[in-house]
Amino acid sequence: MQFIDLKQQYLKYQPEIDGRIRKVLDHGNFIMGPEIAELEKNLAAYVGVKHAITCASGTDSLEIALRALGVGPGDEVITVPFTWISSAEAIGLVGARPVFVDIDPLDYNLDATRLAQALSPRTKAIMPISLFGQLPDIEGINRLATKHGIPVLEDAAQSFGATRNGRKSCAASTIGSTSFFPAKPLGCYGDGGALFTDDDSLAGTMKAIRTHGGQQRHHHPLLGMNGRFDTLQAAILIPKLEHFPWEVEARGRIGARYSELLKDVCPTPRIRAGNTHVYAQYTIRVSGREKVMERLKAKGIPTAVYYPKCLHEQPVFAGLGYRWGDFPESEKASREVLSLPMHPFLTEKEQDQIVEAVKDALKN
Repeated sequence: MQFIDLKQQYLKYQPEIDGRIRKVLDHGNFIMGPEIAELEKNLAAYVGVKHAITCASGTDSLEIALRALGVGPGDEVITVPFTWISSAEAIGLVGARPVFVDIDPLDYNLDATRLAQALSPRTKAIMPISLFGQLPDIEGINRLATKHGIPVLEDAAQSFGATRNGRKSCAASTIGSTSFFPAKPLGCYGDGGALFTDDDSLAGTMKAIRTHGGQQRHHHPLLGMNGRFDTLQAAILIPKLEHFPWEVEARGRIGARYSELLKDVCPTPRIRAGNTHVYAQYTIRVSGREKVMERLKAKGIPTAVYYPKCLHEQPVFAGLGYRWGDFPESEKASREVLSLPMHPFLTEKEQDQIVEAVKDALKN
């Protein structure tokens, strides 16, 4: 059994993907070819914003966005400690300091009620993470941010396709950032990412930073980077995006069925009122996680842990001065979360097999 079945997805869309790849091989524009502009237009239309800017990776997209917002040395950016390292890594790469706020155990996302106490005169941006496939209380976050004149950068690497009160992830804040890493809800066959905004000025700045600080060859008004998306990867995503609405629907249906089957077995994902969920990971909570994982592995069920350590536990961030106990909800989640196989092609038979194995694994 596959944790994420990318092979089955490829076989389903193979003629379209292969045809698009051949087209790139024929025209030979491997860097910033016409597929880049085509994909960006389609992505912006899907999300419902004016601008989509593709990037070399989801990590690059965060760094580009922070640079475009003017974040740099001496500044602070608020985010959560329960996430993949790239979120805080990008903050550090621009010379700023990550400031952590604990999560809401309802959805594993930034707890908006704790946000005000983390603000300081040095706060230059707020970066909520839409973890596992749903948005946080973005209205609460935006209200406080607007009051203090602070931009909000949604890290939507795991929530592309999700909505909150009818508004799509990546369209709910100043800038939205996502990742096209293969395992993401919309993934390519390498690294990739994108940025989304309605702000014309920010869009122009982010495009320039992505291409060595300029949009015109041999003219570099900004200090930029090589953050371009690959034309072949864009060609792969164009047909995958056409099928994506069906995949989002399938993810929601499969996730809901998991929750129904496991509701009396273990804590299952809860969906915030007003949200839809794309289940980038279907994540339960268990005690004695290592033993549960071993029992599931013995039955042929792959699992994964997102994430076994909080960011304030990582050696690279030891200098921030945080200690164990500072973020109890994040710390508790990091020791209990366990993700089960999840993808749009998961069958009910496979789900039943997984659920029965989970039930057996949780028996004393």
